[in-house]
Amino acid sequence: MTEVKYGKWFEDGFSLFKKNAPFLILATLIAVILSAATAGILAGPMIAGMIMITLRLFDGPGEKAELGLLMKGFQFFLDSLLFVFVWGIATIIAGAVVSFFPCVGQLAAIFIAYVAQALLIFGMFLIVDRGMGFWQASAQSYQVARSNFWHFLSFSAIASLIGTVGLVLCAIGVVVTLPIQACILTVAYRDIFSNGRLIEEKSS
Repeated sequence: MTEVKYGKWFEDGFSLFKKNAPFLILATLIAVILSAATAGILAGPMIAGMIMITLRLFDGPGEKAELGLLMKGFQFFLDSLLFVFVWGIATIIAGAVVSFFPCVGQLAAIFIAYVAQALLIFGMFLIVDRGMGFWQASAQSYQVARSNFWHFLSFSAIASLIGTVGLVLCAIGVVVTLPIQACILTVAYRDIFSNGRLIEEKSS
């Protein structure tokens, strides 16, 4: 079972963001604008680019992070696009189906969205950091998240709420809250997949 270190991951994630806030906010602003301007087509590559940036920042002062890394997300264009759209559409369809049930339908749809997010939480990281295809990365993320599902579900839900609170307060606020979420997930990813270990090695 993979341990979920709530306190450490959130604390270290916030610390990573605070140390690099201006740079991360600017990178997120560019990513959000490009994603919105292309009706979400570039959302996958932009997420991949942001992950490249947060991983580089986390890995230490010897690793230089620059805005150019955002555009390097296009190296993972197809897999990142498939990851975002295949699972996004699947979640929307599943949510739409259960929403027809009276009383509990809408709650079930929300729950499905959070479950999908929890199980796929490290998928994009594995695409970027390990060069995996979208299906293999999804399967690997599923394996580690299901080993401690309820804790990963709560961790993912809290991180997601942090990332989206900017939409509630003010739409522009997402350029602050989204990189905070990215930093938290980066810390969790590096902690779990440290030293190049694969899921199979951790579960053996």
